Formats: sequence, C-alpha cells, structure tokens
Amino acid sequence: MIILSPSLLAADFKHLEQEIRAVDQAGAQYIHLDVMDGDFVPNISFGMPVIQSLRSCTGRVFDVHMMVREPIRYISDMKQCGADIFTVHAEACAHLDYTLREIRRAGLKVGVALNPSTPAVMIREVLGLADMVLIMTVNPGFGGQEMIGYTLDKVREVRRICDQKGLSMDIQVDGGVTLQNVTRFLEAGANVIVTGSAVFGGDAAANTARFLKLFEEFEKK
Repeated sequence: MIILSPSLLAADFKHLEQEIRAVDQAGAQYIHLDVMDGDFVPNISFGMPVIQSLRSCTGRVFDVHMMVREPIRYISDMKQCGADIFTVHAEACAHLDYTLREIRRAGLKVGVALNPSTPAVMIREVLGLADMVLIMTVNPGFGGQEMIGYTLDKVREVRRICDQKGLSMDIQVDGGVTLQNVTRFLEAGANVIVTGSAVFGGDAAANTARFLKLFEEFEKK
C-alpha cells in the first residue's frame, strides 16, 4: 500500500487546523510532523505542546520525525501527545538498538531514519527492530530543497536488504518529492511518501488528491 504523509513543516502555521483537515478529508493517510532541536539540524520547529494541540484535529496517523539528538528522552512525552510512529535518526542515537527497543516498548511504531550520505549498512543489524525506514532525500533541517539523485539508489538498496532478510518493511522518503518525480521513488521501492511544498504550496486538498490518484494508477500497473 502506498501512503501519503503530508509534512506540516510546509503548511501555513497560522492555519494548521484547516491545513490538517484539508489533507485529511482529501484522503491523506498520515500527517508528518518534523520535530527539530536546532542542534542535530540547524532549525527549530515545534514540539510536544503543538503536537498535542493538533491531535484533536484528525484521527489520521501522526508520523513524528524526531530530528533531535538522543530522542530516547522524548518517547514517553510524544506518546502522551498522540504520536503513532516515532522515527529517530541513526546518526542521533548513541545506542540505536536500545532506542528502537524502547520505542516498541512504549507501544509506538518504530521508524529509523538515515541522512542522504549515511550508508544503508549502518542500520542493517537493527532492521528487524523497526517498522519503517526513512531515507532522507535532502539534507534535513530545511524545506524546499531539491531531492538528491543518489538517494534513489539507497532506497533500492534498503529494499533489497529487507527482501534478503525476509522483512516486510515500509520505506519512507522525505525531501524534494513532487508529482513530477514521485514515481521514481515508487519504482525504487518506497511506499510511504512525505511531501511538504508539493501539497501545501497551493490547494492542499487538490494536491493531496493528485498524489493519491497517481498512487492508485501506479498500483494498477
């Protein structure tokens, strides 16, 4: 199943509730929430109070992407705020194995993310602890970047490793995804698509519908 996860980082912060309702009603399955600490990545975004306040706006899956150092500190708080998926960066965890196990113990779905230049082999040994791998297709921390071409090869590599291990794994891509290039990611093996500007940079409901129509057509091939 191909899943659309619109990134609120690109939404109009003055009207977050309306933006969420627009993509929800148009059929987006997930809502992607980028939590940034100004340390692991250069920017600061939003944290628990904002996520908790938005939880009542939708019943869709809250796909929380922790771009912070040692995210293990926030597992319990994020669960209380309504997170469903808790994705951490391999580069940000001193003890990645332990962190992933703690996420699972908290009852959340487990995601593990890699920056564009981080090799896929870094997470090979912990894939069995995760539900989803997030391949960053831009350098994290800023919106509006163009996707980095070599990340397509990493998507293929992660999918190949998962198949070799017999793992049914969601592979998410995030960064520079548009209606014009999303098919390349799908063909490479991604099935959870994060996109910000391509959804919220105009009519969010209409843009969501365009992505979902493309996904439906792709799955019929």
